[in-house]
Amino acid sequence: MNYKAGIVSLGCAKNQVDAEMLLYNLKERGFTIVNDPADADAVIVNTCGFIESAKQESIDEIIELGALKREGKIKAIIVTGCLAQRYQNEITKQLYEVDAAIGIGANANIADVVLDALNSKKTELFPDKMELPLSGGRIQSTPKYTAYLKVSDGCDNRCTYCAIPLIRGGFRSRTMEDILSEARQLVNNGVKELNVIAQDTTRYGEDIYGKLMLPELLKKLCKIRELHWIRVLYCYPDRVTDELIDVIAQEDKICKYIDLPLQHCDGEILRRMNRRGDRESLTALLKKLREKIPGVVIRTTFITGFPGESKEQFEELAQFADDIRFERLGCFAYSQEEDTPAADFPDQLDEETKQNRADIIMEQQQTVMAEYCESLIGKEIEVLCEGFDRIAECFFGRSYADAPEVDGCVFFTCGDRKPKAGEFVRVKIDDYLGCDPVGAMIE
Repeated sequence: MNYKAGIVSLGCAKNQVDAEMLLYNLKERGFTIVNDPADADAVIVNTCGFIESAKQESIDEIIELGALKREGKIKAIIVTGCLAQRYQNEITKQLYEVDAAIGIGANANIADVVLDALNSKKTELFPDKMELPLSGGRIQSTPKYTAYLKVSDGCDNRCTYCAIPLIRGGFRSRTMEDILSEARQLVNNGVKELNVIAQDTTRYGEDIYGKLMLPELLKKLCKIRELHWIRVLYCYPDRVTDELIDVIAQEDKICKYIDLPLQHCDGEILRRMNRRGDRESLTALLKKLREKIPGVVIRTTFITGFPGESKEQFEELAQFADDIRFERLGCFAYSQEEDTPAADFPDQLDEETKQNRADIIMEQQQTVMAEYCESLIGKEIEVLCEGFDRIAECFFGRSYADAPEVDGCVFFTCGDRKPKAGEFVRVKIDDYLGCDPVGAMIE
């Protein structure tokens, strides 16, 4: 067998880890892995099905690959991931380009599915989603120096707007030994930054150890010698304990950065989202984080236009964002997702109102980001160099304040010594461009 396989992975970093495991399985079975889908015999589309825009992106990608298939450049298209899991047998019926559609529980069977597709055998395979492998070999698709470390899959939070429990199933933690073994292997392969991810990282360990174990896991990760940065993403506010805050504050390897999707601040809206808290309790948590972790960068996301959100409730959210001045913030218009409780709530808002409210929040955030960049002028910061930007004619990288793919970067010039991608350097900030700091490397 001398087949070539490629993969297009869409959506979140958690999906990307699944894609890396799919690639490993294919390589173990003798496939040659190629980066460009046009060079492949078979292309796997690892889809996202979280919200409407993500579903459409997945469909558009499949249609584009279908054009390559008609031209004879590729022989088979296989669809897996969240969209395939969510819509199952509809995929091959609605998208004639697709040769196979499998659920996440069939990921371990990917090599056999691809071989069948290349031999003109259509496959629809949807075993129990809980059969999704949580661990195994990976072919790293991120730059050599950074990787994602998925500590669990699924979710039990049951937010009324979210389809993830329907798609991925209930919350399942990996064992700590398994996670640490993978982390050591990644570091041995050159990884210097680990980004800890899950649907809810703060719940890690509760299902198998009977208590929240993220603080303990982080302390053990910090003992890996060659690891330089650990970043914690996807935290749930109710489970940000004093113990977790203290570990983030005390451990030098943990970036003083926390991703804390709050979604809203109005108590009634949060209750209808099946989330807890209100503006007062969230403000108290954010104050505690900033007091106990000096220099902490807080990332959050909001949803505007949730069913029944009044003008006054939206204005409260906007004022909350203005008061807190989050260093990093994303805002999304509510997406009415079928089979979720919120989809059947009364008082659905029109698309224009939902999007206008999101735009207002993001426009307001531009001022906050500019203030943050302004506060860095004259300071020296550590930057993980990622390469040279030929358009800007300078190097670029990320500080502890910048998560890969979702945040911005730091641009910097240097003298005679040219830094390599994956090298940590010191940069003195003297300006900013848009929302990105600009400076010069200190020799």
